[in-house]
Amino acid sequence: MPDPRDVPICKLLHKIVCVMVDRPEFVVIKTLVAEDGASFAIEVHPEDTGKIIGRQGRNAKSLRTIVSAVGSKLHRRYTIEVDEA
Repeated sequence: MPDPRDVPICKLLHKIVCVMVDRPEFVVIKTLVAEDGASFAIEVHPEDTGKIIGRQGRNAKSLRTIVSAVGSKLHRRYTIEVDEA
């Protein structure tokens, strides 16, 4: 059963990702619950994958930093994966 603390993090991540891409209607974020946190798998349109990853992975690293900071505040561990289609 998903932890209620993970829902706002997923919504925050969805809003940030939707602003970054050209086709926000294709953004899907899947939550995989773990014992001490959750993992978020981001799926976007294939043409927008590069925008999420960024040059040398900078955008993906920034997203990971944001959710890690929130996770440390909630004493949960959050990870992000960008699914390439």
